[in-house]
Amino acid sequence: MGGTRVVVILLAAFVAVGSGGGGDAAGRPTMTPAPSAAPEAAATPSATAAPEAEVTRARGVRLRRVGNFSSPVHVTAPPDDDARVMVVEQDGTIRVVRDGRVLDRPFLDIRNLVTGGGEQGLLSLAFAPDYNESGRFYVYYTDRSGDQRVVEYERASADRADAGSARLVLRMADSESNHNGGQLAFGPDGLLYIGTGDGGGAGDQHGRRGNAQDLGSLLGKILRIDPRASGARRYRIPSSNPFVGRAGARDEIYAYGLRNPWRFSFDRSTGDLSIGDVGQDRVEEVDFVRRGQGRGANFGWRPFEGNRRNFNEPAPGAIGPVIVHQHSEGWCSVTGGYVVRDPTVPSLLGRYVYGDLCEGRVRSARLRAGRAVPDRKLDLKAVPSISSFGEDGAGHVYVVSLTGPIYRLAAPA
Repeated sequence: MGGTRVVVILLAAFVAVGSGGGGDAAGRPTMTPAPSAAPEAAATPSATAAPEAEVTRARGVRLRRVGNFSSPVHVTAPPDDDARVMVVEQDGTIRVVRDGRVLDRPFLDIRNLVTGGGEQGLLSLAFAPDYNESGRFYVYYTDRSGDQRVVEYERASADRADAGSARLVLRMADSESNHNGGQLAFGPDGLLYIGTGDGGGAGDQHGRRGNAQDLGSLLGKILRIDPRASGARRYRIPSSNPFVGRAGARDEIYAYGLRNPWRFSFDRSTGDLSIGDVGQDRVEEVDFVRRGQGRGANFGWRPFEGNRRNFNEPAPGAIGPVIVHQHSEGWCSVTGGYVVRDPTVPSLLGRYVYGDLCEGRVRSARLRAGRAVPDRKLDLKAVPSISSFGEDGAGHVYVVSLTGPIYRLAAPA
């Protein structure tokens, strides 16, 4: 999840690093991942119903366990499907939780295509808005060459993908194993947004000024495309993208100046954009813009890490973060979340929930342009190694622990 942040496969004894950057020149340690298991040897979650046992409760909210998985890194659901939740496992499988039961057979198994471990692996999943009709969905993963791929698949049934339907949409060369981004999400405009890391290492040292401020690079960005093929082209570029036609700029870019936007989300009610951008060795940040105002936005990396000047160089129009946390406070790799719109949890309605891989507490804040008020820790049991948050079709929000368990934020019984 970032030069000093990693999405990791945890061992019994581990050093938390997170989306920020294990073992780079910033000096943060990394966790040593276990090698990806061969398909026949991979851990399989229980196929029996995982009762949503209450773990802990706070004022107006509690954590209810959904199930236990092998290094889960993302949770989502098909549109308008109240029965299913899909869990992305880092080594290359997508699991189906149907009516509270984890199915034996994966929705998709591409372990033979994926380099897993560290910050690499199968990192996210997004269903097309017209999935019910088209059956199209998209995955983001690190391939066997260490490059990042966005690939389109089609479903074979509601519980099974057609593994033979793979169509490459986008491939991004990547010379280092960290800062891989990994988030896919369809925005309120129906287009696919893709979060990419800055290419790895410390200080974004690739090229003259690094990748994140370089509009000629797809790295350190949020991209926006229509992923459907058009003739010989693997995807289409919206004419409203901010840098279309600019000399030296990539037309796919929507926003830039990001180090490793491991998890970002759109508010399902307003369309506002929130980004958890993993910091280097001092600061973790959350960025926020109102709907549409992310178009062409510069979020400041590498000249800035959070509000801290990192390099004495320009960052035109840089937008500062609304939330910052220091590594001196126990943070190492921010995990962006969601604005809660689940009416069954009224105590969190309209509040953004997020966390950190190392700090391990679910927090909430009410986001405003330029600020977040108030930012507070929920009085819930710690969730170790928070790797992701998720949202299903009903607006339920999930908290994902890389150690295996996934919880849903729920109202007290």
